[in-house]
Amino acid sequence: MREKVEEALKKIRPSLQADGGDVELVDVTDDGIVKVKLTGACGDCPMSQMTLKMGIERSLKMDIPEVKEVVQEN
Repeated sequence: MREKVEEALKKIRPSLQADGGDVELVDVTDDGIVKVKLTGACGDCPMSQMTLKMGIERSLKMDIPEVKEVVQEN
């Protein structure tokens, strides 16, 4: 599943990079939890939780039904 998540993140990256940020995949657990790290401008942004849940998590869940949740690692 890690490969599927990496491919899905490639589709999300351009919009994050356009705002000066990015996302790194940290881990994918066996129970469908995706751990990511927001970097650049996204790491400090007060809207990062909304980006994480409404952008990244929603997109990953649509592409990969096995994804249960996306959480941010520091």
